[in-house]
Amino acid sequence: MTPKEREHLQKLDDLVLNASPEQLEKIQSIDSDNQLEGLSLYDVYLDSSSLVEQSVKKSKK
Repeated sequence: MTPKEREHLQKLDDLVLNASPEQLEKIQSIDSDNQLEGLSLYDVYLDSSSLVEQSVKKSKK
C-alpha cells in the first residue's frame, strides 16, 4: 500500500468515526450497495479519490 493510499484510508476512517448518526446511515447504505456488487467501501473510496485527482489534474492543463 502506498503512502497516498494510507492517507486516503485514514481520511475514510476519520469520516466514519466522526460521522453523525444520519451520516452513518448513508454510509451504511452505500456500503451495503457496494457489497452487493462485490466491492468494499474502502476499494470504492480509493478508486473514486484517484479518479477525482486525475480529472482535476487533467482539467488544470
